Amino acid sequence: MNLSITKEQMLLGLQAVQNIVGTRTTLPVLSNALLRAEGNHLELTTTDLDVSVSSTVEATVKRPGATSLPVRRLFSIAREVASPMLDIEVDDRHVCSLQAGPSFFRIRGLAPEEFPPLASFKDERKVVLPQEKMRQMVCRTAFAMSTEESRYVLNGVFMTFEAHKVTMVATDGRRLALCEQEMDVPAKSQGQLIVPAKAVAELERLLQDKGEVEIHYGESRASFALRDDKGQNIVIVTKLVEGTYPNYRQVIPTQTKERVTLPREEFLHALLRAKIMTSEKQNSVKLQFTKNTLAISANTPDVGEARETLAINYKGADLAIAFNPDYLLDPLKALTEEEIVFELTDELSPGVIKINGPFVYVVMPMRLSQS
Repeated sequence: MNLSITKEQMLLGLQAVQNIVGTRTTLPVLSNALLRAEGNHLELTTTDLDVSVSSTVEATVKRPGATSLPVRRLFSIAREVASPMLDIEVDDRHVCSLQAGPSFFRIRGLAPEEFPPLASFKDERKVVLPQEKMRQMVCRTAFAMSTEESRYVLNGVFMTFEAHKVTMVATDGRRLALCEQEMDVPAKSQGQLIVPAKAVAELERLLQDKGEVEIHYGESRASFALRDDKGQNIVIVTKLVEGTYPNYRQVIPTQTKERVTLPREEFLHALLRAKIMTSEKQNSVKLQFTKNTLAISANTPDVGEARETLAINYKGADLAIAFNPDYLLDPLKALTEEEIVFELTDELSPGVIKINGPFVYVVMPMRLSQS
């Protein structure tokens, strides 16, 4: 294998794939990226056996071929060299010679045959979405995924493809985020899947505001092909979470007593300030709604207290309710709208955050302290 590639393209490719490679792997080849050069491009692939990421970038290929090289070492070299061009040559023993201006490196690689084969998708279901829409949906739901291993089926984002909409849902049992997107889905492509947390994290990192994402999925695997205008193609292939996702619709309240519109930024920063006076042991913030006023407070005996008020348009009954501040901050950070609608019933019932769009967030309250 022999090729020339710009430092910019090499870094673009390596940055896309290096994230899923762990620092400690049972198989040496899992610390490597598979490099495959042909035509006018170089394809780089990494895997942890559950999730694989491939990135295709432009290169001048003088002799096609394949090898696998330590991805983090390769990334460090590409980042540190001063030359804008890299010349890469690999011999029959998979020893790579890399020349970048006055800098020279020799890296020992492994045969491409040792690299785990990637899943292929032929007749599986296919859906195409704008990357911008997919990115927004992922960002507005991913934070609500469960991290508890005992609730494995909740360790991912649940996606459903129906006739006229795509839905994403995540829940950890204490809060739930739902986001929908209108689009026509062919009958043969309709279905559902649970995308695991690691693949969701890669999607959140790699999805852009331009281009399309092509989703292929079967019973146990899915692939997400991201195409952009820089000539870089990225493909994420993942195993799916097995199991039946719970009926999330039943936990979304159909009726609430009070409905208040709040300025998102102002509410977010007031919560951040109140959170300063919470602790791991006592991590709750109290919201007290009275006529045209919202009082936000935190009172932690061994830390201290914080209190501030926001002027709001509220005509409902006086209501006090407490929440884990992080559970309110997560959706407020993910949203971009100027205003949110907060729907409440009483201190024991879940709160619901909505916007002027297809997004719903349900959060369970905490027990009010007697302060």
